[in-house]
Amino acid sequence: MNQRYWRLLATIIMGLILSGCALLEPPPTLVVPTPRATPRLTLVPSDLPLVEDPVSNISPSLDPAIQALLSGPGGVSEEQLQLYVRTLQGFGTRHTLSEVQGEERGIGAARRWIYNTFLEVGNGRLEVRFDDFPAQVNGLVSNQRNVVATLQGRSGYEGVVLITAHYDTRGANINDGTVNAPGADDNASGIAMMLEVARVMSTRDWEQTIMFVAFAVEEQNTQGSRHFVQNVMIRNNVQIDGVINNDTIGGRVGIPQTVRMFAEGTDTSPHREFARYYRYINGLYNPEFPLTFINALDREGRWGDQREFVNAGIPAIRITESQEDPSLLNSITDTYEKIDYSYLAKVTRLNLAVVANFAGAPARPEPPSVAAMAIPGSFIMTWIPDRFLAGYAISYRPVGSDDYPPLRFVNSNEAGHIALTDLVPGTTYAVSIAGIDANGRISMFSPEVIVSP
Repeated sequence: MNQRYWRLLATIIMGLILSGCALLEPPPTLVVPTPRATPRLTLVPSDLPLVEDPVSNISPSLDPAIQALLSGPGGVSEEQLQLYVRTLQGFGTRHTLSEVQGEERGIGAARRWIYNTFLEVGNGRLEVRFDDFPAQVNGLVSNQRNVVATLQGRSGYEGVVLITAHYDTRGANINDGTVNAPGADDNASGIAMMLEVARVMSTRDWEQTIMFVAFAVEEQNTQGSRHFVQNVMIRNNVQIDGVINNDTIGGRVGIPQTVRMFAEGTDTSPHREFARYYRYINGLYNPEFPLTFINALDREGRWGDQREFVNAGIPAIRITESQEDPSLLNSITDTYEKIDYSYLAKVTRLNLAVVANFAGAPARPEPPSVAAMAIPGSFIMTWIPDRFLAGYAISYRPVGSDDYPPLRFVNSNEAGHIALTDLVPGTTYAVSIAGIDANGRISMFSPEVIVSP
């Protein structure tokens, strides 16, 4: 393992230890990370000749290894998902103020089971830690624990993608920790998905790093994720390329076979950029299970753990089932037999395809430098290419559109200094690039550069 791995792991562990010592301290002031400045190349290396309107034979393609994880032997299992959900429901309640010492009931037993299950499915590849923090509920301060599992990449790239879900539950009375609160759909389904993705991905090594986080105290104002963002991620300067929060994803028989994706902001916001990539990869691997995009933080009047990342300027989206049943919300009737495990398996494959493609693909490139040429609709792009890649995808997305336009491609031996001369004059474009490897896996697109006419 490289030195970067041990440095990152040491800083995160130290952050978890230090934050756990602050049981009676008030939460720290939120520090919003400074956005990365768009780099500008002042000189084009002499070995990069200008290539006009490059023609390429490369394009993104399905990776057979990822396809095997989605549906092959040892891949996503409906039976495994149901086992996870039934086990979590079996703890009776996972309320923040419920039992913590017992082995059969309450949030303490549930979080220890999640921790041990990560270890069990991790195949020796997952680093699993508790993240302790003080929570205040109904005037009481208690120690709570997020569960964090890291699948370390080997490329040395600093960025990570997080896949998250909360594991706590509540009943009709938000402060009652004694009544049964099975929380099968909300949100044992999300934890089950995350454990299954971790199990399948831990069967092999990956290039990029994935973190799995099971949050506590979501039901009482997202205190677990707020602590994690402020005291672990920001404090340790972890570069987060995107967060996928899954909450209430189990579905029921007969609901539309789609999933809702919430991401707020203008089409140039980092949340919408990440959502765009998520939808693009799903279109490659799961075209029969489409996404319904909703430009909002969450459902009206509702919230999820993604909001703590969004509030900190970190790209984050929420995934949730296509149609909810309000009668099950925070109800004793939210039980495992009402879930459609075929639907839950589809949502699991959706998440797996995106994070596996990210983890297997090249690192996210820095944004290119883009300059208009004298001829309208013509631009010169410069960046430092990675010659070990097969090539690059180039997106000139008209600002205001939701999806990538038809992508352009350039082989790596011609990349780094190109001219495109056939764009629409008078159009404002959001320009980005993505690396493509020999297996056809496409990286996340670089942050977009806005080019006005």
